[in-house]
Amino acid sequence: MIGVTVDTNVYIYALVFNGLPLRVLAAARQGLIRLDISGPLLEEINRVLRDKFLWSDDMLQGTAAQLSRFTSLVHPTEIIDAVPEDPDDNRVLECAVSAGSRFVVTGDAALLRLGSYRGIRILKVADFLALLQETSSTGRYC
Repeated sequence: MIGVTVDTNVYIYALVFNGLPLRVLAAARQGLIRLDISGPLLEEINRVLRDKFLWSDDMLQGTAAQLSRFTSLVHPTEIIDAVPEDPDDNRVLECAVSAGSRFVVTGDAALLRLGSYRGIRILKVADFLALLQETSSTGRYC
């Protein structure tokens, strides 16, 4: 199964607004992809949902429980500084490298500018979903 690390902005958008990012989470729920996540990413998701969207502790705990059902928790040990202007972006790369993810899915401009990192392709949500759709018809990842 192909490993994918999803940036926190994609999780936030999926959880608050639905749209295309929710389809990425649905692919993980359906077992089409392995969705890799780390403690630092979970902490950032919780912080943003709590501080910006005023989610209660009960809502945060429920969301964490749901995410744990279809994500694979990894514990990065390497510190990466590929995006010095935004340390949170580096946490995404640390998760992806540690998990052996094949893709990072993000809406973040700094990560997208990298294009790839250590062979991990960095794609926008729509581009990843198109690739996933293509894969379902051909059976191969590009």
